[in-house]
Formats: sequence, structure tokens, C-alpha cells
Amino acid sequence: MTREQLVEMSRREVENLQNNRIDLADEIYKIPTALYHDTERWEVEVDRIFRRLPLALAFSSELREPGSYRSMEIAGIPVLITRAEDGQARAFVNMCSHRGNYVVEEPEIGNTQVFRCNYHAWTYDLEGNLVSVFDEDNFGELDKSCFGLTELPAAERSGMIWVTLKPGSNVDIDAFLAGYDSVLDDLGFNDAYVVGRQNLDGPNWKVAYDGYRDFYHVPILHRNSFGPDGPFQPDYYSWGSHVRVMSPKGHEKLADTPESEWSYDDMTAGVWTVFPNMSIAGSTGSGYMVSQMFPGKTPGESFTIQNFLRFEPPEEQDQEELAQYMGFMETVVGGEDYYTGFHVQKALATGAKEFSLFGRNEGGGQHFHKWVDALVDTNDEELPALLERGVK
Repeated sequence: MTREQLVEMSRREVENLQNNRIDLADEIYKIPTALYHDTERWEVEVDRIFRRLPLALAFSSELREPGSYRSMEIAGIPVLITRAEDGQARAFVNMCSHRGNYVVEEPEIGNTQVFRCNYHAWTYDLEGNLVSVFDEDNFGELDKSCFGLTELPAAERSGMIWVTLKPGSNVDIDAFLAGYDSVLDDLGFNDAYVVGRQNLDGPNWKVAYDGYRDFYHVPILHRNSFGPDGPFQPDYYSWGSHVRVMSPKGHEKLADTPESEWSYDDMTAGVWTVFPNMSIAGSTGSGYMVSQMFPGKTPGESFTIQNFLRFEPPEEQDQEELAQYMGFMETVVGGEDYYTGFHVQKALATGAKEFSLFGRNEGGGQHFHKWVDALVDTNDEELPALLERGVK
């Protein structure tokens, strides 16, 4: 993203600040409450969103060296991400071609030259090729080139490794990102280190994710953590399905400074969300908290991975300060947002209210749910066209 584009957005926020206004959606938007707890709907969301779209699953900096790998389970799919000697990041289903055992116990991060299944010792290289079969002479004739790991579409953009969980997917990552990667490039993830990580249990993935685009609740729910004067009137900027959330409040400094002196940190403040499940908060000076929300095992469950990125290596961190910050964010998100979210989840499941409301001041939430609905209603053949035209 060019400086001029950042200046243009910041200029808009300064204007809104000076005129005491925000950009409002056209109308209040209604979401049927059943969409938060209906099992059939949830299964379609998992399949058509989480298994069909590129997901940022790892940071490039975690797999800097050849031989690096990371394994995890996402939306019921065991995933193995590697970086081979050629420098390319690849992703596979973490499943041995022999009898289906994991080839890497998960979750795990490490460095190796081969992956050896601990069931029958079939062995694979970093490019997913089957290179060795235990007791091959007695096993029987086998063309090993046909029995490598199942590869998943993977691409590296903006310091993150994006993986599509459906082999042979027809989704083009550039169409999916809709130019948003030019924004993410400027956040500098290529030069950042993951210095901390923690997991939080949450309610339905949409209940959990709704809060990350919502400033409306900040001075109320977070009055004791962030204070009662936090920004609660946001503006939204979108690139395809992805949304930036920022508030005119907080731009007082820019209003009193010539545009030529506006700092990059000030112009990138706010929350950057990546559809369908990522939130990036922080500033380039101190680092970022990158949150990834994933569906759990039932419609009423999710889990969140909080990743803490900074620009100095882990050994240079003030460990006491980092631990305090991580504990604070665990309290804010787990003890305030998700604590409330679990109450929301239980209440919605009663069916006592037919709709949940997103106000004109909650345009980011409206945008997100329109995309969710569109993707649920779009088959594989029509998906590229949807990503191309977008959602109104």
C-alpha cells in the first residue's frame, strides 16, 4: 500500500473527527440467530469457508530455515507445513499413505530432513515424497512416486503461509486477497518474530470473531481493562472480504500535524481483519497480537490462537513484560470478550429472539456476515466469480 493510500484513509478519519461523525451503513442489519447454533449450517460454514478458502496458518519467520516444519489440526484436517531445501513453503495433509497415521505428532514445530511415521516407519522428505518403505522387499512392489503425502495448495504472501485445506482447490489467492496483501506487506511480518503464543477456548466462531470488528462495546465491556474512554465509533475500509477497523478518535495528533509529517505508526493504527478468522492489532513500533479463530468440534465451540509478534528476537525480549502483556490479553479476550460470548451463545440457542442486530455503526460486522452468507450459498464452480465481483 502506498503512503498516499494511507494518507487518504487517515485524512478521512481526521475529517470525521473534526465533524464529529462516522461513516454509517445504510440500515440496521438482521442476522437470524439460528445461524449461530444450527448444526447443519455450521457444517456448511466449515466446509465452504474454512476448508475452501486460503487460511494464513503460519508465519514465514517460523519456518525461516530449510527443514523447518509446523503441524496442526484445522477444521478437522491434520496439516503439515514445511520449508524444503529449495526455500519453498509447502503444505500437506499430515497423513501417511500407508495406513493413515500422522507422520508428525501434532501440534509441533521443529526442524528435520525427513518425516518418519511412527507406526510402520514409512519415510517422507520435505517435499512430501515417499523416500523409504520399511521392509520393502516383503511389502510388495510399490511405485513410491505415487504414494507421497497429499499436497495442499499453499502460497507465501505478506510474511505468512496461506494454506487451502481442500486439495486441488480452484481458489486463486490473489483474487481472494483482493489487493489486501499490499496492505499486509507494510506490517512487516517478514521481519517479525513469534515471541509468544497462547490458546483460548471460545464460543461459536462467529460470536467470537464478531467482537474483533466491534468497537461499540469497548468502553462498556472493557471499561476496567482499557478504560471507559476507549474509541467506540469506528469507520470501516474493505478489500474484498477483508476489513480494516479504525476510529476517528485517536487522530487528534494527526489533526494538529502537517500531512507530510504523519507517521506510519499513526496511520496504521486500528484493527486489520483477514477473512474469515484473523485479527491483527498493534503498531509497528512495539509489534502485534495476531489472533486466529477456528471452529471447534461443535457449533458452540471455537478456539483462538493468540500470536505475539515483535521485531526483536525472543532472546532480546523482556520476559516479565511479555508475560504480563500476554496475561493481560488473555484476561481481556478470554475473561471479558469470550466470557460474554459464551453467555451470548447460550442465549441465542434458546430461540427466544429470531434475529441478532448489527447497527448502522457496525458496518464491519454487516460486511462480514454478508460474505459468510454468500460463500455458504456459492458452489465450487461459482466461487471464482464471487471473489471477482465481491459482495454488496
